[in-house]
Amino acid sequence: MKRLYIPALLTLTLILTACSVTTTPRPSSSNHDPVSTESSFPSNDSATRIDEQGAIIIEITPLNLDSPADTLEFEVVMTTHSIDLSMDLGTLSTLTTETGITAQATLWDAPLGGHHVVGQLIFPAVTDGKPILEGAGKLTLTIIDVDAPARVFEWDLK
Repeated sequence: MKRLYIPALLTLTLILTACSVTTTPRPSSSNHDPVSTESSFPSNDSATRIDEQGAIIIEITPLNLDSPADTLEFEVVMTTHSIDLSMDLGTLSTLTTETGITAQATLWDAPLGGHHVVGQLIFPAVTDGKPILEGAGKLTLTIIDVDAPARVFEWDLK
């Protein structure tokens, strides 16, 4: 009888130990608000906005808002474990400002497919002869239909 008790006790101890391992939980938003609350972009790291709706996490970092050339460029990192990331973000993304300017992305420069995709989303810096950022205090990038109806990323420009 005692021979069965000791292995059973050891097995139970191992199971309880494995189940009691603590990990640091990743912060999550209880209201699933896709808009970051950061309000300025003194460096690329603090300018990153993250949307965790659905099964895809999207991180966007502006690359040249402080010195735009002919294009406005954003690094996009998409991560998932269940959906193929073969969508063309160039056809699903728009930039808008509170001054009423809207621009469609011109290029999604990234590999299509897989579960971890890093690429650049490119927009024209000028639309209808006017620089997109001229006089703008807020820039909004919207991506539609990527495992959520809309993902909205905002940056305060002033």
